[in-house]
Amino acid sequence: MLDINLIRTQPEYVRTALAKRAVPLDIDAFLRLDHELREVRGEVERLRGERNAVSGEIARRQRAGEAVEDLRAQAKLLVEQLGETEQRMRERAEAHRAFLEPLPNVPDDDVPAGGKENNEVVHTVGRPPRFAFPPKDHVELAGELGLVDHRRGAKLAGSGYWVYRGNGALLEWALLNYFIEAHVRDGYEFVLPPHVLTYAAGYAAGQFPKFADEVFTVEGDERGPGRFLLPTAETALASLHRDETLPEAELPKRYFAYTPSYRKEAGAHRAADRGTLRGHQFNKVEMFQFTTPDQAQAAYDELLGKAERLVAGLGLHYRVSRLAAGDMSGAMARTFDVEVWLPSLGTYVEVSSVSNAHDYQARRGNIRYLPRQGKSAYIHTLNASGLATSRLLPAILEQHQRPDGTVPVPEVLRKWMPCELLAPNAGR
Repeated sequence: MLDINLIRTQPEYVRTALAKRAVPLDIDAFLRLDHELREVRGEVERLRGERNAVSGEIARRQRAGEAVEDLRAQAKLLVEQLGETEQRMRERAEAHRAFLEPLPNVPDDDVPAGGKENNEVVHTVGRPPRFAFPPKDHVELAGELGLVDHRRGAKLAGSGYWVYRGNGALLEWALLNYFIEAHVRDGYEFVLPPHVLTYAAGYAAGQFPKFADEVFTVEGDERGPGRFLLPTAETALASLHRDETLPEAELPKRYFAYTPSYRKEAGAHRAADRGTLRGHQFNKVEMFQFTTPDQAQAAYDELLGKAERLVAGLGLHYRVSRLAAGDMSGAMARTFDVEVWLPSLGTYVEVSSVSNAHDYQARRGNIRYLPRQGKSAYIHTLNASGLATSRLLPAILEQHQRPDGTVPVPEVLRKWMPCELLAPNAGR
């Protein structure tokens, strides 16, 4: 959640910042509610104190053999008043929570307002490939090279699923090995989390309750998913230290995880979503850091640099874009996307999102750090795809294709592959 003191002390700043996400707020009404809640909490504490004092006096008189009838009547009245006041407190606390819980994070000051149409290109690396022959798209290439079987994927699981086969499966695993090797070399701790998470994990990550209907529920009821398949390893990593206080000396903590990602979003309905570009299950390696506020910017630069190096190592033309407020995840204050060029679409597709949530997820997950001096404070969390594979394969095929329909394997992947060239009928 947002820092309640930020709303109390800088209401106009919060109103203006969230307007960049097109989130209207009646902050004046909330501040009135917040004032009422604090007043009624004070009244509850006062009544509880009086009740306890009367109960203590009754006990003292009883031990001394003195009359207590007048105090019993007073105690009964206090209990009734306390019950009514506690009910008013619960009602206002629920309204208070209902206002705060769905609020997205406050975007950083330099984040553009509006939706994806206002995303800003930060820089571009390389140039789009030019072909002296009619290039094929990734769906045709993957089919001819025997890498991806969409028909049998749909037979096994329905629309939006596919099967990697032969060299396609080996190439997918080579990509994952490439990412894992790089992160281990850079000192990140490898994590293999459960694929089934509890509601608390979705809540801490900022995905619940608003997006609870977008996950595959394993156990749940009308109130929402009790357990669900993770939509990204970020959801698991964000809760790795939930309800913990970490010593400052241990920060930053740097993790990465490999998991499939399971999402309800539909695939194959638009031309731009053909092949493996969008589906219900795809592989991804996720990087995550827990930092102090002072360490967060360096961590962000590190995560972005790592994502870029992985893409550049594959020999792909790409760009980096700063997302507008309305195009970011609600939990994030800043996001840069690393996007690869896809010739068949004449556009770029995201393969990594690098985000800083500041203390938003830590507040929801109650994750703190203990400074060397002073009181504990909320930790900051950052994450980045490092990387997702289902859009890299199309980019590799389309950007590196040759006139004869073959595709050279990127050099960084060759030690995990049985061949240096993807060709029809090879590796089936």
